[in-house]
Amino acid sequence: MKTFITAIIFGLFGAVAVSISFAMAWPTWVMFIAWVSYYLFGKTVLSSLKVFIQIGLGILMGVLIQLTGGVLGKVIGTLGFPIAVFIFIGSLAYFARTKTLNNIPAWFLGLIVVFGVHPPLAPLPILQLAIPLFFGFLFAWLNDSAVEKVNAQKTNHSLNQNH
Repeated sequence: MKTFITAIIFGLFGAVAVSISFAMAWPTWVMFIAWVSYYLFGKTVLSSLKVFIQIGLGILMGVLIQLTGGVLGKVIGTLGFPIAVFIFIGSLAYFARTKTLNNIPAWFLGLIVVFGVHPPLAPLPILQLAIPLFFGFLFAWLNDSAVEKVNAQKTNHSLNQNH
């Protein structure tokens, strides 16, 4: 029965998340990147905040790669973009050595988001990518909290029956 209730919770939160995403015209897959990140990188609010920041920095890096590649492309041609990628991706080796910005997969998730969505390179469309990311982490946390609560109730119920 516990698995059935867990399945209901998973399905309910997934359906609500997708419905909201569609209604708000968010890229649903961006929300699910954050949802998966919650589970992959620690399942806590603090770990989610750190990952959220690094995904955001990866998005910023993607924007900077595009802008730098465009400028370099005007100067040196088709090698401009690969050189911009080389410079910025190479800088991740230094971020990997820090205590707080060392989650390289999170940076790459941000790059995936910005290169996957292809937003206009303007502040508002870039900042709007944070919305489905935030809600992805929120839905993952709500989903996980609900499942944990059900599991705790079932465990307490089982312990009470054994005594």
